[in-house]
Amino acid sequence: MRALLAAVLLAALPGAAMAADVDGRSLSVLWGVPFAGILLSIALVPLFAPVFWHHHFGKIAAAWGLAFLLPFAAVFGPAVAGANLVHALLAEYIPFVVLLTALYTVSGGIYIRGNLHGSPALNTGLLALGAVLASVMGTTGASMLLIRPLIRANDNRRHTVHVVVFFIFIVSNAGGSLTPLGDPPLFLGFLKGVDFFWTVAHILPETLFLIGTLLVLFFALDTWLYRHREELLPSDPTPDSRDVRAFGFDGKRNFALLGAVVALVLLSGFWKSPIAFDILGTAVGLPGIVRDVGLVVVTLASLRLTPHKVHQDNQFGWGPMQEVAKLFAGIFLTIIPVIAMLKAGVDGPFGAVVRAVTRPDGSPDPAMYFWATGALSSFLDNAPTYLVFFNTAGGDPAVLMTTLAPTLAAISAGAVFMGANTYIGNAPNMMVKAIAEDRGVKMPSFFGYMLWSCGILVPLFVVMTFIWFR
Repeated sequence: MRALLAAVLLAALPGAAMAADVDGRSLSVLWGVPFAGILLSIALVPLFAPVFWHHHFGKIAAAWGLAFLLPFAAVFGPAVAGANLVHALLAEYIPFVVLLTALYTVSGGIYIRGNLHGSPALNTGLLALGAVLASVMGTTGASMLLIRPLIRANDNRRHTVHVVVFFIFIVSNAGGSLTPLGDPPLFLGFLKGVDFFWTVAHILPETLFLIGTLLVLFFALDTWLYRHREELLPSDPTPDSRDVRAFGFDGKRNFALLGAVVALVLLSGFWKSPIAFDILGTAVGLPGIVRDVGLVVVTLASLRLTPHKVHQDNQFGWGPMQEVAKLFAGIFLTIIPVIAMLKAGVDGPFGAVVRAVTRPDGSPDPAMYFWATGALSSFLDNAPTYLVFFNTAGGDPAVLMTTLAPTLAAISAGAVFMGANTYIGNAPNMMVKAIAEDRGVKMPSFFGYMLWSCGILVPLFVVMTFIWFR
């Protein structure tokens, strides 16, 4: 894979600067097969061949990437292929992965010690705290920080599945809806030019409604189970739960590093510099370079300053981050022709999709965007899904933030909120499920989890549609 990419780049060097964007109107829908293939692989292979997926997901992603890149270079020439590849890497993939790595590393360097006792009030408080933290340190960071102490707090209760399910709803998804730091789709929008504080200004009521309602429902369910169905175990059953040290935090230096991550992202959004470097047709601005280099420094500093015992207590490892990095390399590569076809609008191969989310007068329908984005985010991955519908709506951030603000709000809410509908809708969902099962929680199956989400989340989404997305 590396050799192929290098060959394409080298061949593209002489003419890359003159390579024009591909006209999506001239493309066949078959160019979207590799993109659909990698997303379906992510959705289905872990369910039917988990061992194979665990050992070969990187090869599967590379195979789909090659299935697009080789024919694309052959048909349109190495210059066009190289220019599009460089743009996907420098403008989207590298900033995306660098931020996720920084948040993952910093959160993995903070350990919440002490064994709390999982009363309904405490559990609800931890979920509310996680919802707030998710928009500050990302749904991945907040999930990895709080899921273990939450499980420890409930280790003497028999009914704990609902605790983890609501944790996925609130902390791993809905809580990350207010800033680009919160969830990958919003960070992609930020990279495309959406203002940092745009989402908090435009979908705050929806977020408060969803999280507030979920917290009330959880408190009622947890209280009923605690009082009427719970049989408290006489002693803490898990080795982790025997930690009787006073409540507190280990690895506190990472809080300062977390502040540095926030500052770097904010800086790149507010700092307007005329300095930019043209790399094979892609303009790379100085603020973005400073942000990404700074995030790498923060990541290395966290690894250097965090005591080994903290990583050991947190069971910190690179497996989840490696999976995300490899899969998204394939996603960002294969999505290139899909975006070009969507940008062609009703005249392109995906004209039917554009017409489905468009009213008869030609204006976008926020309700259709909300449900179309959400439906795909439920079964594929919410980050590329957001990108697809962002471009379907025109892809111009200035227009989407103003004239088409209801449409962008619907896309943002659909991608973030409905990523909770299945285990595969958002990366932290699977991480939380794996950790819970490792700690002895009997999590529902893929379709069992969907019974929870369809029974609780979908009715709330219907209410939200009539209130905000008509």
